[in-house]
Amino acid sequence: MKRFALIGGAGYVAPRHMRAIKETGNDLVAVLDPHDSVGVMDSYFPKAHFFTEYERFDRHIDKKKRKGEPVHYVSICSPNYLHDAHIRFALRSGAHAICEKPLVLNPWNLDALAEIEGDFEKNVYTILQLRLHPSIIELKQQVDKRQVDKKYDVDLTYITSRGNWYFTSWKGDDSKSGGVATNIGIHFYDMLIWIFGTIQLNVVHHRTPDTVSGFLELERARIRWFLSVDENRLPSHIRQAGQRTFRSISVDGTELEFSQGFTDLHTLSYQDILDGKGFGLESTRPSIEAVHHIRNADVVMQRACLHPFMDMS
Repeated sequence: MKRFALIGGAGYVAPRHMRAIKETGNDLVAVLDPHDSVGVMDSYFPKAHFFTEYERFDRHIDKKKRKGEPVHYVSICSPNYLHDAHIRFALRSGAHAICEKPLVLNPWNLDALAEIEGDFEKNVYTILQLRLHPSIIELKQQVDKRQVDKKYDVDLTYITSRGNWYFTSWKGDDSKSGGVATNIGIHFYDMLIWIFGTIQLNVVHHRTPDTVSGFLELERARIRWFLSVDENRLPSHIRQAGQRTFRSISVDGTELEFSQGFTDLHTLSYQDILDGKGFGLESTRPSIEAVHHIRNADVVMQRACLHPFMDMS
């Protein structure tokens, strides 16, 4: 049984990590979050120590290490801009790091973390759960079997409505979240690059605080993509049904069905890591480079490859 600590216990994704730790037969011994709305811990690890102050959490982890009860893994679910610092904390504490995406905001942060990995002989892992989804794996297998010069036409659309709170929180600050493309889109970019190959062209057509759209050309795909947290961007039939999220990926006009099958993907990710596999630093580089470019590139309108959701007027 391995001992885990978790940073960001009050966050939205933290319960998935708690469940994964429990379902892989391990123990969560310490949790940190400046907010104390962490009652969910009672469903998984009610005896875990909880801290709202980083200094006391740090002291506890160090004390346990000196007593011969070190934490083996630190799971990181904190805001995006803190991932780099919390990964460093994990490695300095003698633990492997398991960090939610985006692993870091800037590509050069990966180089620095690679050096620290070597210094402490510990590994940094990230959660790229779409690579473990059965429908995504099946699509990759189909693409791999087709002729190399075949280019697919892909449309990616993801609209997940967010209220006013979103823009007041760290998620609405590009310097902390990386913006919409990074915060809600990076796992899609990772998945598409994993399936269709390296980026050959990356164009941004539209970029505002709530919506971003553009065009990616990969080795084996041409991708029109559209991401938004603005509920007004939802298709009318989705709004009329009272739904607040719309997600679609079509490949050569055929819809990819992957709305189901997400339940156990974090647990599968943890099991892979515990088995000596998992996705490390270099696995994340292509998607981090992609969103960094999207965040900083000039906006260029190219009507020939606009996503259908873009206003053509």
